[in-house]
Amino acid sequence: MGSQSALKLDYLSRAELADRPAGWWQNVLGVAAFDAATSSLPCGDVPLIHVQTPVLGGNAQRYEVWRSAHGQSGTRGRIQYRRNGELVFGRLSIAESDVADASAKGSALQRATEAAYREIFSLIDSLSMPYLVRVWNFLPDINGESHGSERYWQFNSARQDGFVAFGRDVTGAVPAACGVGSASGTPLAIYFLASTAAPTVVENPRQISAYDYPPEYSPRSPTFSRACVAEFAEGRMLFVSGTASILGHETVHVGDAAAQTHESLRNIEAVLGAANRGCGARAPLALTDLCYKIYVRRLVDQPLIDREVRSALGEAARVLYLHADLCRRDLLVEIEASGCSNARA
Repeated sequence: MGSQSALKLDYLSRAELADRPAGWWQNVLGVAAFDAATSSLPCGDVPLIHVQTPVLGGNAQRYEVWRSAHGQSGTRGRIQYRRNGELVFGRLSIAESDVADASAKGSALQRATEAAYREIFSLIDSLSMPYLVRVWNFLPDINGESHGSERYWQFNSARQDGFVAFGRDVTGAVPAACGVGSASGTPLAIYFLASTAAPTVVENPRQISAYDYPPEYSPRSPTFSRACVAEFAEGRMLFVSGTASILGHETVHVGDAAAQTHESLRNIEAVLGAANRGCGARAPLALTDLCYKIYVRRLVDQPLIDREVRSALGEAARVLYLHADLCRRDLLVEIEASGCSNARA
């Protein structure tokens, strides 16, 4: 990613961030801190969200850093945000205990999720940046059950309610996203990017769109696209949603972490191909141009998954591994990717 790109992503250590000069932070839109990472950084009013998902591969205290020229920071309700002329980064966390109500219909997770999305849409509408481009959702105990259903299903239902309440589509023009597990008892944690312009949605020819999944995977389907491309004055950013070993709508290679990793990368390659076919005058992206965040269900699988990733992408691949439960119990790995092209072909 070039220095003039509209948006840049880095996975940095605490030591790397601590050495940054004060002026560098002026162009940071937002930061996600994983595992034991702390907030004692010279980041000023930069939005910082803590996500309780352990970092794997010997890289404790990693930070996901989104940078772009910015103009204004602020808060609205539970959301802390920073914006420039083209996009906004925001973050919020809601503890289920804060919305507990034994007399109310549904679960506390549903109330927390719908409240979160209502606040997100209210904010981005007020900023005239109404288009959600990318959303990261971290749900405690994602595969647990309560109120007669799985918690991930409850999240899907409430997220969809939040979209509908603000007149958003729940199929087709929906943002890239992921929904993965976080430590039990931690808050629902969400961070997001929204823009002044609608992104281009990209689907995967090898898969059924997630919002068209049959009800066996969730009575109300997930509200996300396989990928989105956001066009900025200085470049285009590709956001690939959490991608797993799924063909059509079915999980494949059950129990085989290496094969699931290979299939997930094939799916990302298919999405990248679809995105590049619509890139116009922009230079196409390659798999090696992307940054990868990889969610691993079983600790023991991480070295095997990393070997598959390095074999496909090279030793220099920019990868962050997190330990997290996934939306289906038979999925062992989920991979997301992001990359920017700011050159003309």
